[in-house]
Amino acid sequence: MEMKTEILPASDEKSIEKAAALLQNGELVALPTETVYGIAADARNGEAVKKIFVAKGRPQDNPLIVHVTGPEMLPGLVSEVPERAQLLMAAFCPGPLTIIMPRGPEVAAECCAGLDTVGIRMPSHPVARAVIEKSGCAFAAPSANLSGKPSPTNAQDVFTDMDGRLPLILDGGECDVGVESTVVSVVGEKPTLFRPGHITLEDLERALGEEVEVSKAILEKLPEGAVVRSPGMKYKHYAPKADVTLLDGTFEQFKAYVDAHAEQNPSCLCFTGEAEKLGVPCVEYGREGDGADQAKHIFRCLRALDEQGDAVVYARCPQKDGLSMAVYNRLIRAAAFRVIKL
Repeated sequence: MEMKTEILPASDEKSIEKAAALLQNGELVALPTETVYGIAADARNGEAVKKIFVAKGRPQDNPLIVHVTGPEMLPGLVSEVPERAQLLMAAFCPGPLTIIMPRGPEVAAECCAGLDTVGIRMPSHPVARAVIEKSGCAFAAPSANLSGKPSPTNAQDVFTDMDGRLPLILDGGECDVGVESTVVSVVGEKPTLFRPGHITLEDLERALGEEVEVSKAILEKLPEGAVVRSPGMKYKHYAPKADVTLLDGTFEQFKAYVDAHAEQNPSCLCFTGEAEKLGVPCVEYGREGDGADQAKHIFRCLRALDEQGDAVVYARCPQKDGLSMAVYNRLIRAAAFRVIKL
């Protein structure tokens, strides 16, 4: 499967043209969005979409999100646009939101993992939008990492995972948001949040004027063999090689626990300004209580733990509401649901 992987600056018109031509020809392109970098393939071309799963080493039962520039591209991709979807698009699109709708006849089955629904997103990132416009392709794209690893927020992290697995990476610098899009379903009785992100539960409820259910899978483990309705619901995900454990408590309790386990030579994933007080190797992932700051840095920090070769990592537990819910959701999967209440 070895091929030469090129990195080109996304700011160059020629790079966009090359990416568009590759998509039209059924090939893969890695590119930046406002959330994380994605691996794109033409969503109407099943053979092209299959290549994404091969490149990522990703199980086929995990659905992919289809990216479009706006509502004008929806006919054929969805069979209807429910009223709730219209309200959400008016409020948040383009932006870091994926809306699950009834699927249309033109979406490749490979995007939907056997479901009768499809996740649709309208990215705000100028590079992603330019590639869709130039190619005329709605593209299916998961994050551009090897399956199970932390999602990449810059082109170099994509290259680390994808060198030799796809022909082109467009380099658009660091991603703004840092965690994948919020996923909400408008199919069924009640709107349901399946993956938390930059657009919070509270934001969704405000836009819809009604309560949004929160899928159990956001904060706890899915039972064995459960149907995965959205990307990011699987068991172990976003994980570095290290064994990560979340410690839920105050900084004083956290430090005491780390000190008591000094014989493990642990490292810590902590909040900004805490490293100097801990006396062990640390990676700081953002300011305490600041979900947006943590979200922007969490995946780069999880990769940094691998780069340091850490084996045992204790992580400070973020809050679980608002934007912090998205960070907690990613961390609890990186930790394979190991949380110790202090």
